[in-house]
Amino acid sequence: MTRPAAAPGGAPVRILVCDDHAVVRAGLLALLDSAPGIEVVGEAGTGEEALALSAKLAPDVVLMDLQLGEGIDGVETTRRLTAAPGRPPHVLVLTTYDTDADITRAIGAGATGYLLKAERAEELFAAIRSAAQGRPALSAPVATRVMAGLRTPRASLTGRERDILAQLARGLGNRDIARALFISEATVKTHLRRIYDKLGVDNRAGAVAVAKEQRLLP
Repeated sequence: MTRPAAAPGGAPVRILVCDDHAVVRAGLLALLDSAPGIEVVGEAGTGEEALALSAKLAPDVVLMDLQLGEGIDGVETTRRLTAAPGRPPHVLVLTTYDTDADITRAIGAGATGYLLKAERAEELFAAIRSAAQGRPALSAPVATRVMAGLRTPRASLTGRERDILAQLARGLGNRDIARALFISEATVKTHLRRIYDKLGVDNRAGAVAVAKEQRLLP
């Protein structure tokens, strides 16, 4: 269910901050405390804690980091938050990661916005208010990457590349993939480079994540 516009009648936007670094959280709390019309109602260091606090505190927006150490990551937490019954919060990702894979996964999981931690305070405040109203909020570099991806669609994968991607999803290494497909390890590495280029990622986990989002796996 889509949450209606938050903070009606001039009420402050209620924020839950989720970041696994205590120092970062403290900095964000101090920064947000200076923002008019924004009220921090809680802080979480893990995805599991964010889910529990969100259910208890009903924030308008969850400010979400992507990398959360142990436990579920920010993308999975976002997916569970936005799929919660009743009035789920909007999720605004705040991260240092701006790869195509991270952006695709977060937006696919239901994030309303995607901001980089290098943003100025005023940009963060504006993005929070936009997210509270359900309006997309993207950092300029992120918006540029999204637009570039739309203007230049990635090439489709070949049958062999799909075979290798399927083996990646099973967690196999290059040697095991080569044995399973009766090809050399050098050939596997060549195909992996092409797969990474086509999917806009730079590692195996990113390739599998994007493949799942784009339904490229059998």
